[in-house]
Amino acid sequence: MSSGEKFIVLPYRKNRGNLIPGEMRQASNAVSAERIASAMSARFVGVAAYAVFVDEETGDMSSPRLLARHGEIADLNAA
Repeated sequence: MSSGEKFIVLPYRKNRGNLIPGEMRQASNAVSAERIASAMSARFVGVAAYAVFVDEETGDMSSPRLLARHGEIADLNAA
C-alpha cells in the first residue's frame, strides 16, 4: 500500500445554517494550495487548504494538516 502527500483546497458554503463542503480542488504544492484558497475566499463562506496523505490504491485520504484557513470551515478530524 503506497501513499503520497497531496494538497487540496476545500471551499464551504452555508445551506440552512449548516456548513456544506464544495468541490475539492487539487493543488501542485503547499504554496499553490494557499494561494488558491486565498483567491477563492471572497466567493465562499469559508475555504481551507490542506496537506493530506492519499492511499494510491484506494484513494482514501488521512492525516489532514491545515495549511490555510479563510472564514468558517468544518473540522476534518471530527469525522
